[in-house]
Parts: sequence; C-alpha cells; structure tokens
Amino acid sequence: MTDKSVITSGGIEKIGLPDSFITVKLNGEKHKMERPISEHTAGVQWIFEVLTTGEYAVLKDLHELGAVGHRMVHGGEKFNKSVRLTPEVMADFAKCNDLAPLHNPANIKGVDAVTALLPEIPQVGVFDTAFHQTMPDYAFMYALPYNLYKEYGVRRYGFHGTSHRYVSQRVCEFLGVAPEGKKIITCHIGNGASIAAVKDGKCVDTSMGLTPLEGLIMGTRSGDIDAGAVTFLMDKLGLDTKGLSDLLNKKSGLAGVSELSSDFRDILAGIAAGNDKARLAKEMYCYRIKKYIGQYAAAMGGVDIILFTGGAGENQWEVREGATSGLEFMGVKMDAAKNRSCRAKEAVLSADDSKVTVCCIPTDEELMIALDTQALC
Repeated sequence: MTDKSVITSGGIEKIGLPDSFITVKLNGEKHKMERPISEHTAGVQWIFEVLTTGEYAVLKDLHELGAVGHRMVHGGEKFNKSVRLTPEVMADFAKCNDLAPLHNPANIKGVDAVTALLPEIPQVGVFDTAFHQTMPDYAFMYALPYNLYKEYGVRRYGFHGTSHRYVSQRVCEFLGVAPEGKKIITCHIGNGASIAAVKDGKCVDTSMGLTPLEGLIMGTRSGDIDAGAVTFLMDKLGLDTKGLSDLLNKKSGLAGVSELSSDFRDILAGIAAGNDKARLAKEMYCYRIKKYIGQYAAAMGGVDIILFTGGAGENQWEVREGATSGLEFMGVKMDAAKNRSCRAKEAVLSADDSKVTVCCIPTDEELMIALDTQALC
C-alpha cells in the first residue's frame, strides 16, 4: 500500500441463508452476485475467489496480499491497541466472548477462515473498544459492588472506537489544528450510534457501555433506560433474559417508538405524511444526542469542536440541526445553509463567528484498519 486509495471493496451478507450474496464495488460501480454460503470459511473463500478470478479480479493470485486486517469488536481491558494476531492473542480474545457473544465468535471465525486458506499470512486485529481504554476509572465504572468488576469485568467499554479514533484525528487535520489542547465531541450517528468525548486526542468518555445498548437512541436499540423499568417489563411481559435482550436491542429505538421503521429516512417521510409517532421518534432521537453533547462539554470543561459522522450524521441535515438547536448558550452557532447542503463530505457546518466549530467528517474505519495492519506488518 503506497497511498490511501481503495482498489476494491465489498462484503457478503446473509451467511447461512439460501439467498446470501456478495457485493463488489469496483471503479465506482457496484456489482452483486448470489450464491448460497453456509458458513464463514466458505465466505472468505468466495471473497478470495472474486479478488483473483473473473471480471472483478484485482489480484493475479493471493500471494500478492501482504497481510489481512480484521475489525475485532470486544477486546475487553486486555487490548488497548491494534496487535498482530497470534495463537496467544486469539486465546486472550476468546476470553472476551462473554462480553460480546454475538460478535466475537464471528470475528474468530473470520480469522480462522483466513488462516485455513492462507496459513502463513500475517493478520492484525483492530479492536472496536481499544480507543476508549483511556477513559478514567470514574468514567468507566458502574456503581455496582466492586467485586462484579473484578470478577466479571462489568464496566463501560464503549464501541465504534475505530471510527471515533479516525474522525477525531481527521477533523484536526481538516481544520489544521493539533489534537493537543482541543476538546472534541465525536458523534457517530447511524443505525448504531455513540458519542465520545476526546480531550488532547484521547477518549475520556463515551456513551456505549458494557454492551452497545447503552447511550443514544438507535435504529432498534432503546439506549439508556431505567434498570427498574427492565425488571418491571420482565415481570409484566413474562420475559426471560433472551426475550428482554430481543425487546431492547431489536424492537426498540426509532423502530419501536415510531412503529414505522428503524431508518431515519423513513422517519422523515413519515413526518412529512403527518405521522405523529414518527415526529416523536425524531425529537427523542435528536434530544438524546443533544443531552450527551451537553454532558461531555461539562465533563471536559468546554468544547472546541463537535463533529458528525456515520450514516445519519453524514447524510441527514435534520439530525445535525435537531441535535445542535438550543446549544447557542455554549457557543454553537450553526450556518443553516451550510448544514442543509452538506451530504457525506468533509465540511464546516457552523457559522464563521461560532465559538465552537461544528463539522461533518465521513468516517473511514477500513482505512484505519489498513493503516494499522500496514504498520504492524
């Protein structure tokens, strides 16, 4: 890799289902191919096949690959930076499976699949939780019996760390300022959403917790909820832990409140059609973002830069407007024309005389993974 250009990109969806498919983006055009893929090793094999043979090939053979980077979801307290993946590292990573039972085992399958097909190639793990490991203990601890933290690792870890790391660095480059001395609030707003407080280039707090459920209202996740309401619902609805997890993670958020959709574009269409529950969902969604921005400004003793990224953060001016409206008291002054014309591009959205600079910075987690992989290999 000699520059940051993307040669090809893509992904496989619906692994294990009969209608699984791969999408390949090459020369600005997307191509879709269908094939039943029963498990991850077959999926990785298909990716390698597409890279090396047929009309979308970009490699002569797999030996042109120098390394493979993986997004690893939950590294617990063990991993505070990206690392080369060795048997010892993978054993430690597997110990974190209880903290991310849906994601970590799938990550391991991906690594094992590459190992089976290219046993000698170096592989790197880039951890979603690593950037947040600089949080002080008073920010990451829950007010539970201390032995639950020592015995089970119950604490706040945060997620989307690779994205928060990228955009907090990139916004400084974009604005021509040094991270040192800057107080930045990074808002990764998509179907999954989180906010981080970044001071002097390091994360000091973030909205997600032990799991990605805590914090903001999301597409189908409730975000913050009274623990007493949780036990109340378990009793009233006769839910076990799996049923409760399904309710809070898959049936709540924008989809649950609006009873319409988890997609913000559909919410906006619903509002335009006079759907009052869609209106309520939007207002709750933006209000929660605004509250966290205020909290993190207080935690850092002020804020210099607020940035928006992620699917909704980059593309929906309504989210950015709703989340910053009313923050004039802390020096935020938006330029409505700049905000409404910005879609998925790097831009300053605040007025020239705003004390706080508000930006849109499209995220690039894949680039961070590639750069970390290159650095370690």
